[in-house]
Amino acid sequence: QVQLQESGPGLVKPSQTLSLTCTVSGGSITTTGTHCAWIRQPPGKGLEWIGRINYEGILAYSPSLRSRTSISRNTSKNQCTLQLSSVKPEDTALYYCARYEDLRYPYWGQGTPVTVSS
Repeated sequence: QVQLQESGPGLVKPSQTLSLTCTVSGGSITTTGTHCAWIRQPPGKGLEWIGRINYEGILAYSPSLRSRTSISRNTSKNQCTLQLSSVKPEDTALYYCARYEDLRYPYWGQGTPVTVSS
């Protein structure tokens, strides 16, 4: 069974960089056809797709967040990471990592809350 676990600081100050790590177990992040995605949900709002890194290491980002987003991976640790720079209070959200396979996202982490506040 594939499991994902997000980790990182729950509080970040405005203008700083948010860094989150997703540790994947039960399935390799290099499995053909899969990718590791970051998705967030601000309070009272819907899900927002941030970006992803696929099994070959190819990246894709949301156009609205591209200039501030960096996604990377550590294949030896089976982890993917998210960095969001110059954070603002509007970046406060529940951040999820999810695994894409078979044309859908069947596996999600539990989510980690991030608050941007001074």
